[in-house]
Amino acid sequence: MFTGLVQDLGRVVESAPHAGGARLRIAARCAAELAEGDSVLVNGVCLTATASGDGEFGADLSAETLSRSSLAALIPGAKVNLELPLRPANRLGGHIVQGHVDGLGTVSGIREAGLSREVRIDAPPELLRYVVEKGSIAVDGVSLTVTTVDEGAFEVSLVPETLERTNLTDAVLGRRVNLEVDVIAKYVEKLVKRT
Repeated sequence: MFTGLVQDLGRVVESAPHAGGARLRIAARCAAELAEGDSVLVNGVCLTATASGDGEFGADLSAETLSRSSLAALIPGAKVNLELPLRPANRLGGHIVQGHVDGLGTVSGIREAGLSREVRIDAPPELLRYVVEKGSIAVDGVSLTVTTVDEGAFEVSLVPETLERTNLTDAVLGRRVNLEVDVIAKYVEKLVKRT
């Protein structure tokens, strides 16, 4: 389990096709804390470290991961948001993030608003049904509060701290982002449908 609070901004060293999937190699400070088999959140996708050392770690991407997320588009030099799993003694500062991408969104609007940057993200209806104003959503693994939502999109406000610590500072119109909706909303919906 993760919180959506980015701990490190890594850099893709290599992204190469491999056996129907792909292999990533990422340079990051947090690589020293990873051992083979450990989980790590990369742009909101929970991956398993295959190797680590010399300030880098590797991870394999399945065909499912490539089809559901934006990781297929990563190129060497790309910045990625990284988070290590929550330890039982840690504070849950963001919200519950599983690292299971529900779908992709597209940045459709960006505007400066004082210290913050307002970002509009188009999303499919099957995801927007779980998005509520003042609720939480993970965008590329970053826990954010939804400021507004309508039938085709939602908006989030990026404060200076988020802009400094995450790759969302580089968001441009048309950029595809990984979305994970609040898992509690999905469970509630399933339970309500049973009754």
